[in-house]
Amino acid sequence: MALSSLQSFTLSSRSSVSTNCDNGSFVSVLGSRGPHRTLWPSLRNSCSSKLLCAKSNSEGGVSTSAPAMEEQRPPIISLRFIGPEVGDEEAMTSVVSGEKLLRTIILDNKLELYGLYGKVMNCGGGGSCGTCIVEILEGKDLLNERTDAEYKFLKKKPETWRLSCQTIVGDKSNSGEVVVQRLPQKKKK
Repeated sequence: MALSSLQSFTLSSRSSVSTNCDNGSFVSVLGSRGPHRTLWPSLRNSCSSKLLCAKSNSEGGVSTSAPAMEEQRPPIISLRFIGPEVGDEEAMTSVVSGEKLLRTIILDNKLELYGLYGKVMNCGGGGSCGTCIVEILEGKDLLNERTDAEYKFLKKKPETWRLSCQTIVGDKSNSGEVVVQRLPQKKKK
């Protein structure tokens, strides 16, 4: 059997999957107890542990192939967090574009987000308290537009200020760097 490329799917014993064999021939089913020797013509849905697209060759053997799958990596947004006090350490991280809220990223990295009042009285990310304020120093074009909650709580604040619980980092297609000032209300002028 000549192996050119392989497309496999891990399934439970009674799952079904739609395969898209570009050669359109048949699928060899490899079960959890070893390979099944049976090949089914033009199979599109199957129950097994692994599926392998295959095609008969002229020598009576079987060659296998699968659609060429380009490995596309999702766009990445790099974030740099600056602390509220001069001389505070900077923190850096990267996330997949469009998948996380800024608040989640900050809390996942164990960075200070709330002032004293916010630590006690925050809404937990619902956009109803206005205590998770950050300032976007660079890269605001990589974030979503301000939401209604942000317009409500930040109407007298600078345009660069955002509620981290309402700010989506990226849009699944862009990449770049965002610089975030935490607790801008504490920043020394």
